[in-house]
Amino acid sequence: MKEENLYISPGPHIFSKESTPGLMKDVIIALVPAIFASIYFFKVKAFILLLVSIVSCVVFEAAIQFLMKRKIAISDCSAIVTGILFAMVMPPSLPIWVCILGCFVAIGLAKQLFGGLGFNIFNPALLARAFLAAAFPTFMTRWNHPLSLDAVTGATPLGLVKFSHNLDINYRDLFIGNVSGSLGETSALALVIGGLYLLIKKAIDWRIPLGYIGTVFIISFLTNLISPDIYAGGLFHILAGGLLIGAIFMATDPVTSPVTKTGRWVFGIGCGAVTMVIRLWSGLPEGVMYAILLMNALMPLLNRMTRPRRYGT
Repeated sequence: MKEENLYISPGPHIFSKESTPGLMKDVIIALVPAIFASIYFFKVKAFILLLVSIVSCVVFEAAIQFLMKRKIAISDCSAIVTGILFAMVMPPSLPIWVCILGCFVAIGLAKQLFGGLGFNIFNPALLARAFLAAAFPTFMTRWNHPLSLDAVTGATPLGLVKFSHNLDINYRDLFIGNVSGSLGETSALALVIGGLYLLIKKAIDWRIPLGYIGTVFIISFLTNLISPDIYAGGLFHILAGGLLIGAIFMATDPVTSPVTKTGRWVFGIGCGAVTMVIRLWSGLPEGVMYAILLMNALMPLLNRMTRPRRYGT
């Protein structure tokens, strides 16, 4: 009889071909359509902002890991993903120095301060955006018309609907991305293509985006049904603002979202509910950023409350 060695090791005992660099590269590939769309609509402003954001995040990651005497792990591509996502949620007119400061907050405070990739509580790109929104509100609400790049203030589709009750909505422009807004949030078409790629590659779980988008649609549909002269319908709230980039690329971050299936449903539904409360009844036109950050904070509790029952107990 052939003798074979028996290896005993601590759990987990589940092995997968997936790796962190592989997952990050899938996210980068999924973001390519949104990157091209942002450069098409916002020209050189988008290209410069993307380049500065990516380079800054990689440099800050390597420098902080070196100073903290940790292994320099920029080859895992997570800093590149953070740089792209951070640029995607910035207005095209953002000054370069503010972009660099935001990258430092994303990498240094939101990520490395907690121990690096896998230990951060909040999504780094969104936490950095929240910091800039509080510190530099003027810069963060200065938009550009697509293609012409004319400067406008507060004239995003969400702002027009909320503050001017302008319900004359061009859904074609919303879907393609020919509207004012952050670099990567305007083109719903590009984001959907990227999302389908991630779902096919099984890089994200479908429960969070479905729960998120479904909740937003239901709440907006009901409010529109009650007050059609004030509130826009469900399709508008799905296509406008940062909902799609938030639901597909931010809320599904494996580090800051629950690991259980039930927890992911609750996480997505919670994000959708908070987003709509802010969009409809607060003084802000958009709530995706705050909704995801709030649910990030609740993620450990969701994991604990929804963990499966151990066999035999």
